[in-house]
Amino acid sequence: MKPFWIEKRLEELSAQEWEALCDGCGRCCLHKLQDEETDEVFYTQVACRLLDLTSCRCGRYEQRQALVPDCLVLAPERLETLQWMPSNCAYRRLAEGKPLPPWHPLVTGHADSTRMAGVSVSGFALSEDALSDPDDMQDFIIPWP
Repeated sequence: MKPFWIEKRLEELSAQEWEALCDGCGRCCLHKLQDEETDEVFYTQVACRLLDLTSCRCGRYEQRQALVPDCLVLAPERLETLQWMPSNCAYRRLAEGKPLPPWHPLVTGHADSTRMAGVSVSGFALSEDALSDPDDMQDFIIPWP
């Protein structure tokens, strides 16, 4: 039997399967800036205040949208929003017909494999709470492959 992420389309996944696709990299929780003229998206080093910078998981996952109104809850019916997701994102990769990366926890069987592979934001992201002035966000733009 093939793994669920190979056998099913994203729209067919159960809620549990959908959640299992998240590799815990935390990249989607980084603040992004968008150029108004070109629509180009720039990632920053600044993470949502709810992101646990060690585990790269949301510290208030169930309440995140109430606590952070701009938090985009990714769901199968919102697949059109994947273009701003990081290129390593399992949801985006599967939507583009690509396999899960070899370090993904579903592939390795280890929950911490994303961090161990150096793919998570652990160790370089900083919380938005550490920013003295939110207008300084552009000073924290990072290069992203």
